[in-house]
Amino acid sequence: MKNIVIIGCGQGVGFATAKILSENHHVIGISKTENSKVKNLNIEFHPMDILSGNLDEIDFPDVIDGLVYAPGSINLKPFNRLSADDFKNDFEINVLGAVRTIQKLLPNLKKSESASVVLFSSVAAKLGMPFHASISASKGAVEGLTKSLAAELSTQKIRVNAIAPSLTDTNLASQLLSTPEKREASGKRHPLQRVGNAEEMGKMVEFLLSENSAWITGQIIGIDGGMSNIKL
Repeated sequence: MKNIVIIGCGQGVGFATAKILSENHHVIGISKTENSKVKNLNIEFHPMDILSGNLDEIDFPDVIDGLVYAPGSINLKPFNRLSADDFKNDFEINVLGAVRTIQKLLPNLKKSESASVVLFSSVAAKLGMPFHASISASKGAVEGLTKSLAAELSTQKIRVNAIAPSLTDTNLASQLLSTPEKREASGKRHPLQRVGNAEEMGKMVEFLLSENSAWITGQIIGIDGGMSNIKL
């Protein structure tokens, strides 16, 4: 049984991941969002905002085998309406929160025989999309961080990869999928003709934390219905 820390386990992809992993592992979940479903999971849950909370208050296991950073943002605006604070907020949520967490838990990860870190990018970091300037900039930074850390930590047997989803059916994307017409239109934008779901992302996280991916590091893995690489 591995010790796995999931940041952002309260809903969406983080919750789906925690649900999958808690069946066979000891999961420490941290999220500012707490719901009744989280309480029903077999996890050690800590309510905390990763940007403002004190991680020193949590008694982490001495050895941590997996770290998943799942918080995200969808801040879609025309470029001329984006403020400096929009860019700063997206960067803090997507990048600086991940940096803070990895730095805090790096000594614990180093003690594992096969540690794995999973971050989240977006299809928008690879594929130019209108109204995505702020989120694309922060997710592009996540991809750079992923590759740099994968190189730096490879000699310590710590793997670092990122998942780059397209639109996924979660609370974060609820406004974009709020009607049957919006859902249908969003699905048709993808070669596979549908949007993704949180469980699909969670299963990929499970794979990247497992020994089945022991020779995979520094990769940005698109789970996007073919959007980033296929044009119909």
